[in-house]
Amino acid sequence: MSFKAVLFDVDGTLLNSLEDLADCTNVVLRKKGFPCHELAKYNYFVGDGMYNLLRRALPADRQDEDMIKQCVAEMKEEYGQHWGDKTKPYPGIPELLATLRQKGYKLAVLSNKPHEFTQVVIEKYFPGIFDLVYGERQGVPRKPDPQGALDIAQALQLAPEEFLYLGDTNTDMRTAVSAGMYAVGVLWGFRTAEEILAAGAKVLIEHPLELLKILEK
Repeated sequence: MSFKAVLFDVDGTLLNSLEDLADCTNVVLRKKGFPCHELAKYNYFVGDGMYNLLRRALPADRQDEDMIKQCVAEMKEEYGQHWGDKTKPYPGIPELLATLRQKGYKLAVLSNKPHEFTQVVIEKYFPGIFDLVYGERQGVPRKPDPQGALDIAQALQLAPEEFLYLGDTNTDMRTAVSAGMYAVGVLWGFRTAEEILAAGAKVLIEHPLELLKILEK
């Protein structure tokens, strides 16, 4: 295998952001008079964009389009103020990125987090590291549609098969497979090994620096 680039998911892969996402969503739910959720449930609420996060968190009988859109608007305001309260890089991620950068790999981000938040968050925690950072953008279908990943490959002038794709959910693995990239699942994120493997992961890693061994094969 000869890889020239690594494409990263954000939440659950680069950053442990679950508490901030859960706290902000619960604030929105509380303001609407709806039940809040314990942190563990957010492992399965997140991963498919803010719209789906709020849809999943809302009571089953209140998941109408108008209510979801209201909650998304309020979530953007709340998250805009509190996205960095508890969020932090996973242990080993800064070292991994520094090593990859030193070795000359192209590095990119593809998230279902809204584009503006993705850019702000990455600049905060990993300034100057990534060649390209894409969140959910208008007119581009969110993951697991491969379009965002293919846009990144084209922008970096590389073939999809030259990318190793690192993510923590079935959404990420499905994206990688559909885009023709090498899917690597991480076990420090939000989902289980069984889910990630079933969605097409070629290999699983338990610590970020294990990725270096795969790249060297």
